[in-house]
Amino acid sequence: MSGWKGGMTSELSAGDGAASEVTPAWRDPRLSPAERAAALIPLMSLEEKIAQLVGLWVGADASGGGVAPYQSDMTNGVPEWNEAIRYGLGQLTRPFGTAPVDPVLGARSLAASQAQIMAASRFGIPAQVHEECLTGFAAWRATVYPAPLCWGASFDPELVEAMAGRIGRSMRAAGVHQGLAPVLDVTRDYRWGRTEETIGEDPYLVGTIGAAYVRGLEQAGVVATLKHFAGYSASRGGRNLAPVPMGRRELADVILPPFEMALRLGGARAVMHSYAEIDGVPVAADPGMLTDLLRNEWGFTGVVVADYFAVRFLETLHGVATDAAGAARLALRAGIDVELPTVDAYGAPLVEAVRAGTVDEALVDRALHRVLSQKAELGLLDEGWQPLPDGAEELRLDDEAGRDLALRLARESIVLLRNTDGLLPLPTDRRIALVGPAADDPMAMLGCYSFPLHVGVRYPDHETGVEIPSLREALSALFPKLTYAPGCAITGDDTSGIAEAVTAAAESDVCVVAVGDRAGLFGRGTSGEGCDASDLRLPGVQADLVRAVLATGTPVVLVLLAGRPYALGPEFDSAAAVVQAFFPGQRGGQALAEILTGAVNPSGRLPVSVPRDAGGLPTTYLAPPLGRRTEVSSVDPTPAFPFGHGLSYTTFEWSDAAVLDPDGRPREVPDGDDEPAAWAVDGEVTVRITVRNTGNRAGTEVVQLYLHDPVAQTTRPVVRLVGYTRVPLEPGESAEVSFVVPADVTSFTGVHGRRIVEPGDVELRFGRSSGEMAAAVPLRLVGPEREVGHQRRLLSLARVERSVALPHTPEARE
Repeated sequence: MSGWKGGMTSELSAGDGAASEVTPAWRDPRLSPAERAAALIPLMSLEEKIAQLVGLWVGADASGGGVAPYQSDMTNGVPEWNEAIRYGLGQLTRPFGTAPVDPVLGARSLAASQAQIMAASRFGIPAQVHEECLTGFAAWRATVYPAPLCWGASFDPELVEAMAGRIGRSMRAAGVHQGLAPVLDVTRDYRWGRTEETIGEDPYLVGTIGAAYVRGLEQAGVVATLKHFAGYSASRGGRNLAPVPMGRRELADVILPPFEMALRLGGARAVMHSYAEIDGVPVAADPGMLTDLLRNEWGFTGVVVADYFAVRFLETLHGVATDAAGAARLALRAGIDVELPTVDAYGAPLVEAVRAGTVDEALVDRALHRVLSQKAELGLLDEGWQPLPDGAEELRLDDEAGRDLALRLARESIVLLRNTDGLLPLPTDRRIALVGPAADDPMAMLGCYSFPLHVGVRYPDHETGVEIPSLREALSALFPKLTYAPGCAITGDDTSGIAEAVTAAAESDVCVVAVGDRAGLFGRGTSGEGCDASDLRLPGVQADLVRAVLATGTPVVLVLLAGRPYALGPEFDSAAAVVQAFFPGQRGGQALAEILTGAVNPSGRLPVSVPRDAGGLPTTYLAPPLGRRTEVSSVDPTPAFPFGHGLSYTTFEWSDAAVLDPDGRPREVPDGDDEPAAWAVDGEVTVRITVRNTGNRAGTEVVQLYLHDPVAQTTRPVVRLVGYTRVPLEPGESAEVSFVVPADVTSFTGVHGRRIVEPGDVELRFGRSSGEMAAAVPLRLVGPEREVGHQRRLLSLARVERSVALPHTPEARE
């Protein structure tokens, strides 16, 4: 029996002098969304209830070239449209992101579908519409923004928030209510194809950037969906959907914090569970994860949606259910409210299971209350709701403002890894050879969830819909003496074009070699969902091309356009300059050209380490002492370039690191006193450093703050990020950069499985990267061991105070 009681009515005044009319309470906007949902549930039949717990994917391709795992197998047997909407519908899946459709025509078609859904059922409730939005609204003719690794490389939450806000506003204007982003999986193995969708390998960076994206989307009125909760990125061997052999400390200290941050600091209203099975338990069937932790401990009140087909996967892939009804029972009990992408186990099998008594209707009502509450928040239960948004007839999804934002983020995300003898920036009068398969491929700029690669490749007769200049196109406008030879393809073993590339390089002053990935899905690319790698060698024969060009002796600028970091071992050491770009979006070609020519000073920093060895995996910078180089192993995991690394065309001096007193003055240390400054286990500390631009051009330094905890009750990473900020400075200008650091950010999961702040000596280290520290501030956490939970303080607050710029050359200062 259902636990919901009601059927309330409410009196609403029709206006001055008008007679009052009785309106169902679930239509009354004066009531809270939860009250409105509670009033509607008792009025609904079982079929009407369950209809609100499913999505419907119209036009899903069953031919084998789909965008979701096992799509061709799982889209058979879906009811026809009229049958599917007979009792209402919970969600519409990707009306813009399934096939190319003109935005205005798509908005009209969606409005017509909503009108049919409302007319077909007793209560006239429209569907909640969701779309992908990882690199922008995944629709034809929509701006394609840089991929999430670029967000991490920017170290700029404010810019990411602005991007997400613009994405959200375009979605709402089209009639979309929910976006399936951001991805908060922390990179654990670079071989995983979905590394390109992650923000980076550090939970603090992922959490702060991810929360910013959530704020932007939610402030635009679109429900942000955190995915994939949790553990997806830690699969064995970096293989998509493979089992996750992870302990509870790695889960608690590395994987979960970004989700906590995005919920508390971003206000996300939806969570998508992970495909993963952790220690043999699929997350989709785990009430400990989806109910006890997410809801009871963290207080989440929004909606949990299934990753595509994952409910039925409990039967077909995991083998923990015997049939669709059993899969529905496990998922509903665990806490999955809505089955996506289309009606299946939560359809007729669930109806029959409830009628047979094998599934408690109270579980249906629990999920339904969450779904209807969210629909009430979105206005979908309001009387007079109109399916066609205002302005939809003039809908434009790619405009100058969006392209400018994409360009700004692309510029900030490009990382200069090496610049021997100041080869970069390149004067435009030089003879340049541009070689490599990524040099003249616009698609080399895009991630696998961009519409042109996610959907558009299956419709070759349609134009791309947006302008995506290649690197060759961007450089050709700047270098009159530019020659081009592709050399090879991204994949395959054909080396016949390398000789032409070698000739071009030998006859030039500088050779720019552009190599990397082609994003795709399920083996149709070298990066992306289902495009995992067995090692971190460049795909195909691209490494042969690079070696051959380096052998000419011409100075080489190696440009990587990739969805993961590829190994840059000794064979690449002779490249004079190395530039890393992580799918920088539709304006990425322009941004790269501006970086290479010096029109823009690079300021990106690595969100993932770049390994030196293609094997010896997995490893990230978050390693305890024995996870680093030791004398007892012949494998050296030291990266070629560490997390946080990035160069500039100017130089910066760091000085005067100190602990500040509450009044903001440096804390004085008596002569001969080597005692670390005290830091209460329930308090905060402020540390400061001065950064000065000592070069001859403006630039942006990224000040990173790391925690070093040398002795703890469990092994700890040698360093981990606990704060960062971008510091733009003119030549000669300096700034005092301070961080207010709560002791809570030192917390970790102790030996008894509880998160604690442990007393003892620690250091806060100011770093140019995780591998290059400019200064260390010794501190001592004092007080009793302290247990903390979900309400702990999550952020270190950065403050930048600039001083007047000084002359930047010794001669000028004299």
